[in-house]
Amino acid sequence: MPTDMPGLIGYALAASLPVVLLGALLLRYLRNRSMTTSMAVLVLIPTLATLSGVVAVSGLMFGDEFERLAVVLAVVTAVTVPAAVVLGRAQARTMVWEREMLEQERAAERSRRELVAWVSHDLRTPLAGIRAMGEALADGVVAETADVERYANQIVRETNRLSTMVDDLFEMSKINSGALRLSLEPVDLRELIDEVLAANQPTAQRAGVSLTARQPGDRILVAGSDHALSRVLTNLVANAIAHTPPGGRIDISTGIDGGYAWARVEDTGPGIAPTDLPRIFEVAYRGTSARSPAADALGSSSGMGLAIAAGLVEAHHGDITAENREHGARFQVRLPLLTGAGAS
Repeated sequence: MPTDMPGLIGYALAASLPVVLLGALLLRYLRNRSMTTSMAVLVLIPTLATLSGVVAVSGLMFGDEFERLAVVLAVVTAVTVPAAVVLGRAQARTMVWEREMLEQERAAERSRRELVAWVSHDLRTPLAGIRAMGEALADGVVAETADVERYANQIVRETNRLSTMVDDLFEMSKINSGALRLSLEPVDLRELIDEVLAANQPTAQRAGVSLTARQPGDRILVAGSDHALSRVLTNLVANAIAHTPPGGRIDISTGIDGGYAWARVEDTGPGIAPTDLPRIFEVAYRGTSARSPAADALGSSSGMGLAIAAGLVEAHHGDITAENREHGARFQVRLPLLTGAGAS
């Protein structure tokens, strides 16, 4: 047993360093495991290193003083290891939450950049057309009555398109900022689908597409906003019309599955490219040519229709999915069924 200070330090280092190195190797082995395990190992390393140093310095003389020290270390270990496990779990949850928040912020920033790029392009196009037609009318280049009427009608169409794009931007900004406030009340999905069907039937006829609905006899009640859910279904139907070639068919259906009500919009278009499916509900994402519009773009064509639908469905605590069928695509909305509503 050493009595001088250099000897004490040497013995302590010789006994504790192997424990520290072994602990470091163990931590490296556990680096892909849970953080709670790593925290427990971190607590045990200095405790065991201390015990090893004391044993070495004492010359393996286990007297009363050593026993007292061993008891103290045991008590400290019994207290600190559970505390480390609890703190490790809390830290792990915090790190996961922070990582998820960071990923969400990056995704939101990417979506905002894409949105600005898309909308800037789409705003310039109709504005350039309106300006050119307005200048032609103002300069008298177009003087024939029929031409003046055609130009005026085109200006009205482009203005309406711009107005719809602005409405989409406003709606999307409320969804992204969390400022969307919905007044929920009992809504029968069947009545909602009837209204959407009637409102979109003229557009479908102009596009040469058959638009039909299949519904059960019993009511399907959900807690929702009539206006918001109508917007969801209208966006899905408008998207289906835009991507279904003339002579195609679009079916709207609804039903109940367990404690959820569902509504589907199925079309006979070209379907959705597999690379587009994961991003189909992102803001301003329009995908590849595999699902490019079969006819002239309908509505604002701002690229926000599906993103708005997804945001409104999420605000109703539901979910929206898209998938390919053998012929065409299927969009499905699932909403919590109003308690005591519907048939099994």
